[in-house]
Amino acid sequence: MRKIIHCDCDCFYAAVEMRDDPSLVGAPLAVGGRAEERGVIATCNYEARAFGVHSAMSTARALKLCPQLILLPPDFTRYREASRRILAIYRDYTPLVEPLSLDEAYLDVTGVDRCRGSATLMAQEIRARIREEVGITASAGIAPNKFLAKVASDWKKPDGQFVVRPQDVDAFVAALPVKKIFGVGKVTAAKLNRLGVHTCGDLRAWSLADLAREFGSFGASLHRLCRGIDDRPVRPDRIRKSLSVETTYTVDLPDVAACREAMPALIDEFRRRFARARETRPVHKAVVKIKFSDFSQTTVECVSSAPDDALWLALLDEGHARRARPVRLLGVGVRFAEEEENSGSHGQIGLFDDASACDDISEPDIQTTNRPSRSSS
Repeated sequence: MRKIIHCDCDCFYAAVEMRDDPSLVGAPLAVGGRAEERGVIATCNYEARAFGVHSAMSTARALKLCPQLILLPPDFTRYREASRRILAIYRDYTPLVEPLSLDEAYLDVTGVDRCRGSATLMAQEIRARIREEVGITASAGIAPNKFLAKVASDWKKPDGQFVVRPQDVDAFVAALPVKKIFGVGKVTAAKLNRLGVHTCGDLRAWSLADLAREFGSFGASLHRLCRGIDDRPVRPDRIRKSLSVETTYTVDLPDVAACREAMPALIDEFRRRFARARETRPVHKAVVKIKFSDFSQTTVECVSSAPDDALWLALLDEGHARRARPVRLLGVGVRFAEEEENSGSHGQIGLFDDASACDDISEPDIQTTNRPSRSSS
């Protein structure tokens, strides 16, 4: 039986800002891009959330909900430094640490002798050290597997923790909304709800064959996870499965010709990021993402070991033809070849997919330029 801890810092970027400028404490605060540049909210504190502001919301919408919102552009240098210190604390307890982003990670503490071997006490101690040594708070979930630990870490936010004991797994999972399942985003959750499935208990009535028919290969993951079964190990060497860049445009690109004109700059930025990544695995697919003016989006991909401008432009043409609307966002990227395709990764979500998981540790595209010390709108 594994002992897994999922640690997740509370409103991480905003927490670092409040730590470094105590005058921000108690005021509604968000980190994100500017409204006039079609920025989005990367994170916000709980005072802002009380107004309905949340991450991934457009900044313009956030400012309508909360006119007094203090908006700061991100400072990733400080966020990465805080992240490094937090990871050092995790690794003081176990070498089995799998970072998911700058502010969250899985820890496998099975067999660890610290705190008399209690994962609950270790999580308490880790959270206390983050508070004392880094100056921000974190929440934690403790469970027999990664799926349940991640769900549990959100149970008593902020600055709390929750334990799912092995004997409680079945009842705990049965009551979970299906949107809590790893890999179920808004689109899949809506489809499940239309099918009359609202909780994991509802989903258990579906056979593996029926789920596979409705959801393809993801059906097997749904069948396992609605029963609380997740055998994925904590992987310290977790590899990036994709690499991409994307840009939200201040003014919608009116047609496919304008999109084609915008692509070279985007492809150049992708190539610079690809060079910095020093990735040695072969490229398997080229990918283009398009978000239209009505916020619908589509992703187009094809197998290619060496995508070039012409291929990405062809994918753009194919994707744009699906809606033929003005475009607010374009993205280009690649997926990397895997040594063992479909090797039991249990639904790892890839580039641009509709899911709650992220596939690499990177900063969001939130369209910011110069950083003032503080600004409000």
